[in-house]
Amino acid sequence: MGLTFKENCPDIRNTRVVDLIKEFDRYHATVDVYDPWINPEEAKLEYDIMPVETLPQGYYDAIIIAVGHDQFRTMGIEIIRRLGKPSHVIIRPKLYVSRRAGRRATLVLFHHGTRYDAQLCTA
Repeated sequence: MGLTFKENCPDIRNTRVVDLIKEFDRYHATVDVYDPWINPEEAKLEYDIMPVETLPQGYYDAIIIAVGHDQFRTMGIEIIRRLGKPSHVIIRPKLYVSRRAGRRATLVLFHHGTRYDAQLCTA
């Protein structure tokens, strides 16, 4: 969920979400991209990605909330969970950058309603 460079913005230039999609493509995974902020024609032209317009319930093995758009927060976790199959995971990666602290990546994973947090730090 999300393709833009940052939340609540239609800009897809330099988005890192494309790198995530390419990584899943390496494993022959089917990836749907949903982002209410983007222009679908621009996504197709720039990255050869055709976003989906709707999200079917009970369809996904994994749901990645890649961009924190207000629309996704408004949906709430319960509605987002309904998009997944009975045994799905929800992943919300977030990268925080600080000059003093270096880079800290936080991965939030929901599995069967339980939240797991993991943090990776690099200098």
